[in-house]
Amino acid sequence: MFSIIEHAGFQFKVSPGETIKVPRIDAEKGSEISLGRVLFTADGEAVSIGTPCIENATVTARVIDHGKGEKILIVKKKRRKDYQRKNGHRQQYTTLEILSINGSGKE
Repeated sequence: MFSIIEHAGFQFKVSPGETIKVPRIDAEKGSEISLGRVLFTADGEAVSIGTPCIENATVTARVIDHGKGEKILIVKKKRRKDYQRKNGHRQQYTTLEILSINGSGKE
């Protein structure tokens, strides 16, 4: 059984027992959250496709950790103009453990 969910504009393929990194969620470590935008669910032969989401379908997950990704450097330069800029960015993320996929909607 697996499902495709949408969170913060990104789509993730998830299945129970799996861990994923998503953009930061304001939730405490160890708490359980419900992700409601389920786009697709497959369980063997049974397939549910949302338009755009499956109604009454949720994915339950546990917050494992919060952290930051690797640093990305942004460099701008214009030749012969004495213009240079350097900036860095570290994206914050949350690690989730998928506990269950609830509801499948219509077939």
